Amino acid sequence: MLRVGLIGAGFMGTFHAAGWSRTPAGLAGINSFYPDRGEALARRYGARLYESLDALLDAVDVLDVCTPTYLHHEMVLKAAAAGKHVICEKPLARTISQAEEMILACREAGVKLLVGHVVRFFPQYAQAKAIVSGGEIGRVGVIRLTRASSHPERPYDNWFLDPARSGGMMLDLMLHDFDYARWIAGEVESVFAKKVSSHYPGVPGDYGLAILRHTDGALSHIEGGWVYPPPMFRTSLEIAGEHGLIELPAEGSQPLGLYLHRTEGDDPVIKGVPLSPLAEDPYTTELRHFYDVLVHDVTPRITAEDALAALRIAFAAIRSAETGRRVALEEVH
Repeated sequence: MLRVGLIGAGFMGTFHAAGWSRTPAGLAGINSFYPDRGEALARRYGARLYESLDALLDAVDVLDVCTPTYLHHEMVLKAAAAGKHVICEKPLARTISQAEEMILACREAGVKLLVGHVVRFFPQYAQAKAIVSGGEIGRVGVIRLTRASSHPERPYDNWFLDPARSGGMMLDLMLHDFDYARWIAGEVESVFAKKVSSHYPGVPGDYGLAILRHTDGALSHIEGGWVYPPPMFRTSLEIAGEHGLIELPAEGSQPLGLYLHRTEGDDPVIKGVPLSPLAEDPYTTELRHFYDVLVHDVTPRITAEDALAALRIAFAAIRSAETGRRVALEEVH
């Protein structure tokens, strides 16, 4: 049995612990900066609470890193040095250089590094990708993605609101859609972006818009924000191709709609993936896939290099918003 060690017992650690409980792997141990939270989570899933990361690494085969972004670098390097496979929540790292060092360390240690970009595992988004890959809407011309939530709130140490630690809204939230746009339309050559916090520092929340130009000529319009009152969280998806449109509206639990242009002799086609409270949680789907990558050596849906590419897009967007100019990806190091 694959022995999984989880570090971090907060919001994301709780999701991952639940997800691992639905896989063949065993959640062998947990380490947390907050022992009371770690102990409660360990008790719920029959795991052992370890007092240190080093002790946890001695007892497991893979480390699942669910700590704040600024801590990923140190913990992944420790796991690699101990010869352990790593699953790391997004963003992979706080800087490009850290991410590159983490990827190199895992490669040299001969261990796998898997990154939790969970949007690739949401059924609606995965189905849209399958439709595009199947050629049903032809060549993609424009992508529109929205992801807007309430202002991050934590009862203690709200590191999300410290850009030095979280990277801010564009890195923490919009990164999901930067990765997804690249998954759909391929490599990005430049970004032009605006965000509220660049013009009004210190305002509560943030809101941003980014336009990605892909190397094949497609454009992605990405909207993100920490703008709503809690607990609101809204997303939308639109992918326009030469033969049709894929659309997932922001409002409510509507299905994914595919609207193809009629051609002579064809019937209209509608495909959908309904949202259901009974559907498997996407974090569980993601961790089941990571289990198969680690145990059965299946091809990962997302690689560490993909996660690094998403970071480059995010930092290009941040730089563009701060400077007011278009930023080429080749400028981001």
